[in-house]
Amino acid sequence: MTGGVGFIGSNFINYLLEKESRVHVVNLDLLIYPGGVQNIASLNRQPRHTFAQGDICDSALVGELLKKYAVDTIVNFAAETHVDRSIVEPDQFIKTNVHGTFTLLEEARKYWALAGMRGRFHQISTDEVFGSLNPEEAACTERTPYHPRSPYSASKASADLLAQAYFHTYQMAITLSHCSNNYGPRQFPEKLIPLTIANLLQAQEIPIYGDGLQIRDWLYVEDHCEALYLILRDGQAGESYNIGGENQMTNLELVERICARFDQLRPALKPYRQLIKRVSDRPGHDRRYALAIAKVRQIFQWTPKHGLESGLDKTIQWYLDHLDWLDSILTDAAYLQWVKQNYEFRGQG
Repeated sequence: MTGGVGFIGSNFINYLLEKESRVHVVNLDLLIYPGGVQNIASLNRQPRHTFAQGDICDSALVGELLKKYAVDTIVNFAAETHVDRSIVEPDQFIKTNVHGTFTLLEEARKYWALAGMRGRFHQISTDEVFGSLNPEEAACTERTPYHPRSPYSASKASADLLAQAYFHTYQMAITLSHCSNNYGPRQFPEKLIPLTIANLLQAQEIPIYGDGLQIRDWLYVEDHCEALYLILRDGQAGESYNIGGENQMTNLELVERICARFDQLRPALKPYRQLIKRVSDRPGHDRRYALAIAKVRQIFQWTPKHGLESGLDKTIQWYLDHLDWLDSILTDAAYLQWVKQNYEFRGQG
């Protein structure tokens, strides 16, 4: 597995090791995000988890790990994911998301061919590769053409196409999944929900791009992990699967919901929603994403278990119960530098 120190990856490893008693996870991660070590602190005491620090673009390292541990399945979570960062630093997104995925595919192809092994490669993708929808348009299916509109989504679309090419050209057992916006425990506070929670805890302004009416579909990370497990267990090579939460909401409404929950949990002199501040919209900001999940519902009898209300309650409570985790990130020099760059990106000085 790659990127298993990150938000979704670390949650998935915990889920997988609980579900499967005979699985051993080799976790390759570059450890570029503050707080990452804490995400796998408990896993490092787990004998069926092996952490390897390194870059997925390092072909020698990838090849060595495949051989040393006789890896038969790769789940590629490793990616640069933040759209704002991709606008400022697109080169890193091309390197990690495109060249890194190519490196994994090529090293896996060579190793599995030499070992006479029918390995499995699963590529984690995003709803953003399908581009922006208007409010009245139907949700994207697995057959919707790609229309990426940011360096991030273009790099992910490129990685998907590489994976599909390796299925058709080399007959590798490739599966692919597109997910909507994930949220839940251990998410780095550059994404909307943990950023809102972090700012509320510090009584800082909560920036909302433009009019705040951009619509996203929200998927609780544990539901995502369950769907991924079913795809890895029973998915068909060459197929792609949409995983959505069926919780569409505007960014502004979402933040207001979190503020209202904080009004109940940690009452202040003024309503928390007064901390919301409109800022200039980011370039090329997609208006709406939405995924149709009929395929995974029909094939795997999967449906998301968490509505947004219950998922948000669990998420907020996790951050309140892990203030030390959050504080270690908020005081980290790399995070503070990101905050500075992000404010400059938004034109806030």
